[in-house]
This record gives sequence, C-alpha cells and structure tokens, in this order.
Amino acid sequence: MTPAVQQLYAEARVAREHGDDATAINKYQQIIKLAPHLAAAYNNLGMIYFNEHDYPHAVVVLKHGLELNPEMPTASAMLGMSYFQLGADEKAEPLLRTALRANPKDDQLEMMLVHLLINTKKLNDAASHLNNVLARNPKSQEAWYLLGKTYLQMSEDALKKINEIDPNSVVAHEIAGEIDESMHNYDLALVEFKKAIDMAPHAPGTHMHMGDAYWYIGKWQSAEGEFRAELENDPHNCIARWKMANSMLEANDSNDEALTELNRTIERCPTLMQARVDRARALVRLGRQVEALPDLQMAVKESPREPSIHFLLASVYRAQGKAAEAQQEMRTYGALQREASAAVAGQASDASAIKNAAH
Repeated sequence: MTPAVQQLYAEARVAREHGDDATAINKYQQIIKLAPHLAAAYNNLGMIYFNEHDYPHAVVVLKHGLELNPEMPTASAMLGMSYFQLGADEKAEPLLRTALRANPKDDQLEMMLVHLLINTKKLNDAASHLNNVLARNPKSQEAWYLLGKTYLQMSEDALKKINEIDPNSVVAHEIAGEIDESMHNYDLALVEFKKAIDMAPHAPGTHMHMGDAYWYIGKWQSAEGEFRAELENDPHNCIARWKMANSMLEANDSNDEALTELNRTIERCPTLMQARVDRARALVRLGRQVEALPDLQMAVKESPREPSIHFLLASVYRAQGKAAEAQQEMRTYGALQREASAAVAGQASDASAIKNAAH
C-alpha cells in the first residue's frame, strides 16, 4: 500500500468517525482509482452505501470487491442483503446463506434470509431458521410472529392440497368443519361433520368431531350420543368417555352412570384432571363428599386458579363440618370468579375498541 493510499485511508476513517459519509465516499473512490485491486476498499465503500440504504451503488461496489477477494463474509452479507432490498431474491439467497455459514449467530442476517425464504415460499426452511433465531432470542416478538405466519401458511397450503386431492373426502369435510368450528360457525360445522359421519360412520374420530361441536354449544344429550357412538369405534378414548360423562352431568342425567364412566376414564387415564373434577362433582351430588376430596386435592395442585374446584372443595369441607376451610374456599372461588368476569369484560371492551377504530 503506497503512502498516498495510506493517507487516504486515514482521512476516510476520520471522516467516518465524524459522520461525514460524503467525504469518506470520496476518499474511498480515490483509493480505488489508485489501487483498483484493493478488495478491502470496495468492502468499506460498499458498507457506507449499504448503511445509507443506497443499495444500487452498494451492489456494484461489493460485487467488484468480491470478484477480487471472495473470502470477505461481511461483503457477501451486505451484497446479499442489498440484493434482497432490491427484490433480487435469486441473487440474494446464495450470498446470504454463504454469509450465514461464516457467522451462524448473526440475527440480522438470518432474519433477512427468513424474509427471503417466506417470499419465495420455502416455508419449511424459513421455519427452521426461525427456530434457530428463537433459540437465541426466545423473547423476539418478530420471530414468533413470523413463525406463526409461516406455520399458518404451511397449514393453508396443506389444506389446499387435501382439497385438490379430493374435496369430498372424510378428511376434507372434517377439516372444513374444524375451520367453521374455530370461527364459532357451529351450524356449518355440524353440517360438515355430518357429511364425514355419513361417509365413515365407523371410523374413529368422526363422531368425536360431531360430539365436540354439540358439547361447545351446550346440546348435552346430542353430545352424549355422539361420544357414545365414538366409544363404539374407539373404546379406549379417554377424552370421549370423560366428555360423555360430563355431558350427563351437565344435562342432569344419571349421576350414578356418569360416575361409573368417570371411574373407567380415570382407571385408564389417571392424569386426566378434568375427569377427576367431574368425578368429584358426581360424588358431591350423590352425597359422598368425603370421597370427592382426594380428586379435588390433586386437581387444585394442578389448576389452583380454576374457580369450580374451589367451589366443590367448599362443599366438601362444609359436609365435614370444617366451616373455616369452607369459607376460605368460597372466598377464593368468589375472587377467581370476579377475575374471570373482569377478564371477559376487558376482552369485550378491547374487541369493541378495535371494531370502532376500524370504522
């Protein structure tokens, strides 16, 4: 490096330190004229253009520098990101991948590659890189948002493929019903689930979908019938057996039969706490409060903020003559119920505000 080039480098560095990019650009341009084979000068000049968002000039300069010296990961990264900003995804991708291999923990670089992969519909690859970013940055809202968006698009693509294969299949009707159900369009969901049942009445899962839809809208006897039909096809389905018993309790049907089914459920699936809470509820209704206590004690450890458990505990303690304990459980029940009501009211208020803002 000649003394003249060294002097220009020093002047360019001073200019950059003082935020005078225009002077620094001029100095690097002079360096390139004096030493056109000095790859580092192209890298430095390209960095200034990149930082100023002057991507067309950054591309020209960085590309030339990499032709002189391909082993400049920073230049590769900036050239790839510049191409991406210019919409040249095909040119950007290999450069970003090369730069990321050289610096696999560069969050900015990996996130830009993620955006590119989403743009080019390489969704599995995008999800893999997003999981890498989240492993390093578990509180990155942008990464979580993009991961959800990516998985949603993958889901939509998969559903579209199912309909392309056969729009009138059992699976297609079940998925359509699930989508309707997720939007609380239960009447439409029931129609789709009925089509699936008509096509495959003995297939595990078809009656379960229908039973769930009835269960969500509180049609307990209809739900019970569907869960019972599901158990004919899948006798070991603990969720179906629990929900069948739950439907009996909600409809005020036979508490004895509900208890029998809940005993069978817990025998097969002892960690299903919803079944234990319902078994306690059935025992309380049958006047067997003391027998309900072990289930409730297990359930409250797992879900201490579930109001119904505390309400049942209060009933059990009253039956045992433990007035103080019963009163404490009722106070806890009341506090949790008020919290739940406030949360629902807050959600309704937020939804109303969003709706009004949209108008």
